[in-house]
Amino acid sequence: MAISPPRPLYALTAAELEAATKDQRWPKWQTMALLRSLKLPVLNACLIQPGDSAATARTAAHVLAAATGTDTLMIRSDGGVEKQQYYRGGNTFPVEEIGPRAAGLLADGRAVILAEPTNRFTNRLTVLVRLDRPGPGRPGSLTLEALGPGYDVADLTRGQIPPQVTAHLDDVDFAHYQRPRWHEWKMTGDQCPGGEEVRRTRRLERLASQTLTDGGHLDGEAGAEHAETWLRRRGYLHLFGPQPTREALAKRVRRLFEDAFFLARSQPNRNWHCLATAFSVFEGPRTVYWDLVDGEHKYAATAPAAARHEERAV
Repeated sequence: MAISPPRPLYALTAAELEAATKDQRWPKWQTMALLRSLKLPVLNACLIQPGDSAATARTAAHVLAAATGTDTLMIRSDGGVEKQQYYRGGNTFPVEEIGPRAAGLLADGRAVILAEPTNRFTNRLTVLVRLDRPGPGRPGSLTLEALGPGYDVADLTRGQIPPQVTAHLDDVDFAHYQRPRWHEWKMTGDQCPGGEEVRRTRRLERLASQTLTDGGHLDGEAGAEHAETWLRRRGYLHLFGPQPTREALAKRVRRLFEDAFFLARSQPNRNWHCLATAFSVFEGPRTVYWDLVDGEHKYAATAPAAARHEERAV
């Protein structure tokens, strides 16, 4: 009997997107559908749920690869309301490897999100966008934390790498749009003790121990120097060049403010206190939003409250 694979995000109708935005079982997929329905840039992807067969995963991978014109795909996973320890996805693999890798996640009861590939070594700009407010109808704040060429979203969200530039805006009324004046933005730079060299070393260490190990390029014993050699041999020199992050962020603060306001107004939970999303500018250049996270509902209730607040949402 023919397998009917999950349909790619870009192929879903408006009604199907609306249904996906109301399905709270898989928050990453839910918010990808929301971003798509709002016509904000998001990766094309498809969802494979626990209970789907390995054959379904393989078929879905080939369908998405054909739709995006690629022979590699990114693997993400979604476990609903997460505990602190879960599979850290975002790496890209050949289509033929997707089935076996997806099978293990599905067996653990996790949904698998297959997405068109990105090159996390050549990003031009990465921004963590955080919206805070004390309660509905009360003014809040918007914070943008940015890293420049060669860094990626995970460096900000779980890599413990301080941003190169932070832009902060107070007294934001998320219920009534009012464009901020330039002088209202507070921009600060380089909050990393030791400067860019320390930040770059942390990035290389994370690449060696996680990203390149998961992709089979290095073993778990490799260090920062091995990651640097791997990048340089392949011409991925972005991390080692100029870091014009302040200028790149300044060019985009208006758009990021408008998108953040739009997302706040579209958030299903009207009682939110903290929302976060991440924004990437690829080498293309292409821009993408990743997820929209309600900070109070990212982790399971069993996770210590202090730990939930310690790891920033996305």
